[in-house]
Amino acid sequence: MISRRDFLQVGMAASAVLGASGFGNWARLAAQQSLTQDQLLEFDTFGNVTLIHVTDIHAQLKPIYFREPEINLGVGAARGHVPHITGADFRKLYGIEDGSPSAYALTYNDFDALARSYGRVGGMDRVATVVKEIRSARPDALLLDGGDTWHGSYTCYQTAGQDMVNVMNALAPDAMTFHWEFTLGSERVRELVEGLPFAALGQNIFDQEWDEPTEEFPPYKIFERGGAKIAVIGQAFPYMPIANPRWMFPEYSFGIREDRMQEMVDEVRAAGADLVVMLSHNGFDVDKKMAGRVQGIDVILSGHTHDALPEPVLVGETIIVASGSNGKFVSRVDLDVRDGRMMGFRHKLIPIFSDVITPDAEMASVIDAQRAPFESQLSEVLGQTDSLLYRRGNFNGTWDDLICDALIEEREADISMSPGVRWGPSVLPGQDITREDLWNVTSMTYGKAYRTEMTGEFIHTILEDVGDNLFNPDPYYQQGGDMVRIGGMGYAIDITKPQGERISDMTLLKTGEKIDPAKSYVVAGWASVNEGTEGPQIWDVVESYIRRKGTVTVTPNTSVKVSGA
Repeated sequence: MISRRDFLQVGMAASAVLGASGFGNWARLAAQQSLTQDQLLEFDTFGNVTLIHVTDIHAQLKPIYFREPEINLGVGAARGHVPHITGADFRKLYGIEDGSPSAYALTYNDFDALARSYGRVGGMDRVATVVKEIRSARPDALLLDGGDTWHGSYTCYQTAGQDMVNVMNALAPDAMTFHWEFTLGSERVRELVEGLPFAALGQNIFDQEWDEPTEEFPPYKIFERGGAKIAVIGQAFPYMPIANPRWMFPEYSFGIREDRMQEMVDEVRAAGADLVVMLSHNGFDVDKKMAGRVQGIDVILSGHTHDALPEPVLVGETIIVASGSNGKFVSRVDLDVRDGRMMGFRHKLIPIFSDVITPDAEMASVIDAQRAPFESQLSEVLGQTDSLLYRRGNFNGTWDDLICDALIEEREADISMSPGVRWGPSVLPGQDITREDLWNVTSMTYGKAYRTEMTGEFIHTILEDVGDNLFNPDPYYQQGGDMVRIGGMGYAIDITKPQGERISDMTLLKTGEKIDPAKSYVVAGWASVNEGTEGPQIWDVVESYIRRKGTVTVTPNTSVKVSGA
């Protein structure tokens, strides 16, 4: 007798061949062929339940350019598996043609040329069009937001998240979970959550003092759709007090809380749930591990690590869906739910090509209203770039190289540090750099640029700690973003070594001398999690640098030597 897992695997293989999972038949269109909205949205409605997933929007209301990572290394059991496959290897795995729309959407190669051919991506008015089209086919579809929504732009910072709340209320999701939202401060988060017309979920959000679940963030909500009971369990980012400033939300604790997740799954099953969905901000590798350890989850909608995968990943009897970031993709998952079980599914990752998808007029009006008070500031030109400016990658991106250069020059430092955050759109060579562009990669509520002295030994400790957060072979100990970006200093890293042994050959670039563990160096950085950090805001530092340069050029960064990959 065929098992349910075998059935799902066969279904995945068949749907991939038929184009019902992933990008569909348009994935093999050549660059010169035109793409239509109907092709992007083509979908054979399946089963009786539809999930729509968006995540990690990072307050990007308007169309943008966004380059996917060149370097995304996996360690331990994740090595060589998605999402830790990039570029040509990724295209080969999914049968994606070079130069095709999906090559542009999902990989980094020839990004500048393909961006000029295919145009910008995202825009919440385009996302609204896609959501409305799906709802027209399946009116009771569940729209679920994986968090990192109220953060990441000039207008979001200036309105303390209100612009994104207004836009998402217009989009009308059914539930969301959280991460960067908490850097607005716990009082502001509670204020916004109290007014939401949809569920704010987090089974792992606890009261710090009493170590009990909070009332503000229920663990789950059960919906009745398509004749089935669907339980959506929220999983907020587990490591907020480590990756972000604890002092901004001292009342709360987080953590993976795997045992409680199992309790919640058992509880909703006992309450009659036919389908269990985990709306997650764990990150993909953490979700994979949890899927193998918590029994009874049918679907994990993954967030945090910004991965975009054309097909779900199957772990046991759980499918994991990864829907990208910055409003660049929307996932649709149709499910056949019968007799208290998920019997099959059909999936499509829909790229939001801004020149192809017609903006929704109602949402466009809402977006314009949020931006209108700040339009002159947003559009002000600070300078130009001769280089492609992008962020994603395990070790560096040109945006952070630029930020590190600015910190060294403007703050008169030997070495600079920029956090390894994953959010931030790209700017093409030859384009103006506007204030909006700069804030898209620097906007946060703890953005002051410090200047201090650190010993070589302390710098080494920082790199080792961050390296372990990224390359610990146990996903449950991967607690941050990408590697801290370093300016003015080179180093070598062996990602296979244990903590304390990964980093070597630290070199001060301006002299070529080895970093002395006992010597102090002037270090400038930003985004310290320490309360009371002093210094100018990072966007002011970088704006001053760009204006002084006029046109910026970022030279290729070869200062990090990686082994063990």
